[in-house]
Amino acid sequence: MKHRAQQLALRFLAKEWDEADEAERRVLLAVAEHLGHRHHKPGSGKDAGSRGERIADKVASFGGSWTFIGLFVLVLIAWMVLNTWMLAERAFDPFPYILLNLALSCLASLQAPVILMSQNRQAKRDRQRVEDDYEVNLKAEMEIKALHEKVDRLAALIESSPGK
Repeated sequence: MKHRAQQLALRFLAKEWDEADEAERRVLLAVAEHLGHRHHKPGSGKDAGSRGERIADKVASFGGSWTFIGLFVLVLIAWMVLNTWMLAERAFDPFPYILLNLALSCLASLQAPVILMSQNRQAKRDRQRVEDDYEVNLKAEMEIKALHEKVDRLAALIESSPGK
């Protein structure tokens, strides 16, 4: 099978097996085995990853939603109303709301790395998707070249046939 893949490398990529990169080699081996369907790689699905990574994705998803913004604005307004008018004499965080400022800073300092973790995970999924697309396109290109060669051989046979 590897010998067939080496022949395919020369035929379709115009390079030696050793010059092909890892993705090209995988595709060449798949074509050599006459695989007609694409295998789904384990661990490349949306639910893959550790528990912490899935939590980071959920936190980032909620932190970037209008629901979060709406709830956040309501909490801020309630905090200010409570500490300015309702508890004017016994406010636990009077104006300029230093405790609120501390809470907001803590929220931002925790939320930023979680969002970055989620973005890194998404970038990894995107890279895998691009690599998968490249492999599929390379395989399709090889199949099209093989079909072109067959059509050319058929055309040559038709032209050289005695009934012409």
